[in-house]
Amino acid sequence: MVARIQKNKKGIFTGQVIQSALWSALRKFHPAVQMKNPVIFMVTVGALFCTGLLLRDMLQGRSSGFTAQITLWLYFTTFFANFAEAIAEGRGKARADALRQAKTHTMARVLVNGAEQKIPAGELTRGMVVVCEAGDQVPGDGEVISGIASVDESAITGESAPVIRESGGDRSAVTGGTRVISDRIEIRITAEPGHSFLDKMISLIEGAIRAKTPNEIALTILLSILSIVFLLAVVAILPYARFSEAQGGIAGASEATSIPLLIALLVCLIPTTIGGLLSAIGISGMGRLMRANVLATSGRAIEAAGDIDVLLLDKTGTITLGNRMASEFIPATGVDVWRLADAAQLASLADETPEGRSVVVLAKEKFNLRGRELLAQHGNFVPFSAVTRLSGIDIPMTEANPERIIRKGAAEAVRALVLSRGGVYPVEIGRTVEDISRRGGTPLVVAENKQVLGVIHLKDTVKRGLQERFADLRKMGIRTIMITGDNALTAAAIAAEAGVDDFIAQATPEAKLRRIRDEQAKGHLVAMIGDGTNDAPALAQADVGVAMNSGTQVAREAGNMLDLDSNPTKLIEIVEIGKQLLITRGALTTFSIANDVSKYFAILPALFGGLYASTKFIPSGVEGLSTGAATSLWKPETADGLITSTSAAGPLAALNIMGLQSPESAILSAVIFNALIIIALVPLALKGVKYRAEGADRVVLKNLLVYGLGGLITPFLGIKLIDMAITAMHWV
Repeated sequence: MVARIQKNKKGIFTGQVIQSALWSALRKFHPAVQMKNPVIFMVTVGALFCTGLLLRDMLQGRSSGFTAQITLWLYFTTFFANFAEAIAEGRGKARADALRQAKTHTMARVLVNGAEQKIPAGELTRGMVVVCEAGDQVPGDGEVISGIASVDESAITGESAPVIRESGGDRSAVTGGTRVISDRIEIRITAEPGHSFLDKMISLIEGAIRAKTPNEIALTILLSILSIVFLLAVVAILPYARFSEAQGGIAGASEATSIPLLIALLVCLIPTTIGGLLSAIGISGMGRLMRANVLATSGRAIEAAGDIDVLLLDKTGTITLGNRMASEFIPATGVDVWRLADAAQLASLADETPEGRSVVVLAKEKFNLRGRELLAQHGNFVPFSAVTRLSGIDIPMTEANPERIIRKGAAEAVRALVLSRGGVYPVEIGRTVEDISRRGGTPLVVAENKQVLGVIHLKDTVKRGLQERFADLRKMGIRTIMITGDNALTAAAIAAEAGVDDFIAQATPEAKLRRIRDEQAKGHLVAMIGDGTNDAPALAQADVGVAMNSGTQVAREAGNMLDLDSNPTKLIEIVEIGKQLLITRGALTTFSIANDVSKYFAILPALFGGLYASTKFIPSGVEGLSTGAATSLWKPETADGLITSTSAAGPLAALNIMGLQSPESAILSAVIFNALIIIALVPLALKGVKYRAEGADRVVLKNLLVYGLGGLITPFLGIKLIDMAITAMHWV
């Protein structure tokens, strides 16, 4: 379902999306919706005012086709702005419908005093424990508290490969709407009805809870202030123009500056382009993030992603492939390598980490060590712990064998253990550990009783292409910090190979939180990704906290973004999407403000080209001008009261640099272009300006050259072409 939708490469304007958006655009004419966008609301009020004037004229037995056309195109301006927002919303409706299909009304098997009871999934409350077996749909969001199972999450993530969910650890969270495909698990429900992950995701996709972001609010305020300034300027034009016409002795003053024409001037001068596209840009930004399988709890998080300048990245799985595997046994002087491998394998039987399992495999492959389970039955396992950083086994003494206390783990932990037992930590082992760390490997030391047997060399591989990506981030002014539990030497080697700017070695939850707070205290915006309960404090503190969908419920609730794919490298992509959102908004704002310049040269000459003319009134229809009159830049055949008072050219007529055919066509062309440019820019608003990793200075320069200069030139060409078209079709 969602997988097909996510990977759909069809164009923006599909038939289904257009049909839905058309009806939605009409519904958005409701005043409650219009008032949320002050700029477009002003256009709508102007259209309604013109409609009232048309009705008044019709009741008085007179009508103006020219005014009717202006009124119609004002409505089109509002409609196109609504349509842009509706298109952005419509692109997510298909995904929301697919998610609703995943949110079916199933029956939940609730455990009550050890017995199962079936109740509708919608009646589940936080704290209830439900049972799911192979073939069952998970009835609600929760955390596995018992058992292990394979879960099909394709309805949520779009990935067909099942994932493992088990109690304890960092992969215990399950989502309602997914399906169990093997084994049996018990789940504690963590979400109240109507507040599940699917409910939140559907609401976000459909815009039901989309709030304006801080930058969007600030830009809306700026656009509103600009609109008010233009409104006051246009209101002041009416008395000024009439006074000037009266002083110049020009007749028809009340006709030359009619209310519909002043409304047309106002609409063309206020930033309607960005006003009509602003909401669509924000919605599409969230949509791009969701198509990357990332759920943001708010647009604020997306904007913060575009503004961050510090990235905290976990080493394992993000910078490296995450498959640290045992590659070599390095025995201490006087110790046989077989003995080292034997002890290392025994110590790893209780270590369920990938590293521990790789030690068992390496010992089996290199030395054919088998049958460890039988031997281990006589010993006590010591499971690996992040606190002790050790794992091992205690084999009691028997008649045939002495007591064996075997430990394997971090060099510092083993060293402290050996010294506490009265043993000696060889200098050569220290040098081996440093050498492995310096080469970017991870050393594990093995000891038996008081004797250090040797070192296990674990290798991890830095992902290809990361150096280039980190270099691109550096160009944008973003500093990268690697987080790792390795010692400082290993961390430094990996950091140098990957090309990160800094690292945190032997990281603890407190160290991560402290580093984030320190960066924020210096005025930086910080992003981090994590999946475990120990990551929750840092995720909550970070400006952008990306939690893994496979992580614990605590981590998922702490972050303000959720990566459905549980891909640690997704953080870099999130930053790029946030940057693209901000760049797109800035580019279209630049274009919108720049393209208003051309409208001065279209409407102002049409309204006031006859002011301060060198000749007195000459009736309309006169073919030429009297001797000494200035040459007119407008054709003398005018109508609807536009400069009918004179066919002579005043000083302002020189502004008609586009050579527009008539005052009527000039005004109508500007109004039509003002409406059409909104719909023409919808694809750019939805797809976003193409993102490139560049510094802020280059981005601003390119913005000014492409969208600033383009915003100046495009309207001159567009208005001229429209003027030629409507003149040829005799619309004026």
